[in-house]
Amino acid sequence: MTTVRQLLKQKGPLIWSIGPDATVFDAIAKMAEKDIGSLLVMDGEELVGIITERHYARKVVLKGKTSPKTRIREIMEKKVLFVRPDQSVEQCMAIMGQKRLRHLPVLEGKKVVGVVSIGDLLGSVISDHKFTIDQLEQYIHG
Repeated sequence: MTTVRQLLKQKGPLIWSIGPDATVFDAIAKMAEKDIGSLLVMDGEELVGIITERHYARKVVLKGKTSPKTRIREIMEKKVLFVRPDQSVEQCMAIMGQKRLRHLPVLEGKKVVGVVSIGDLLGSVISDHKFTIDQLEQYIHG
């Protein structure tokens, strides 16, 4: 069973973030530049929220606000669900499925040490299954 810590070692601990007083336009531009779907909202070293493309669509576009004038703190999710490095990929997938999330910050204590996406988790599960299949094939033909 692969842990989040193992997944982050393979993926790397790259974290993209933005401050709560930046504009939504800045956040969307950064997400487009980095080809990502979310940003952690950090106040110094403290995780204070998360903003996703979904937040933009539902809380800016559909409400008639403008992204250059709207601050991230106005639309970000403040109750951020997170996981710990010792949790399993399967536990993360269960959380994401139940809560309909695509990104989970990884915290060790209060420090952000990474972010996992549903794509990261699916890639890990597929890799684990491929390894198991290869082992079974070697055993059968062996």
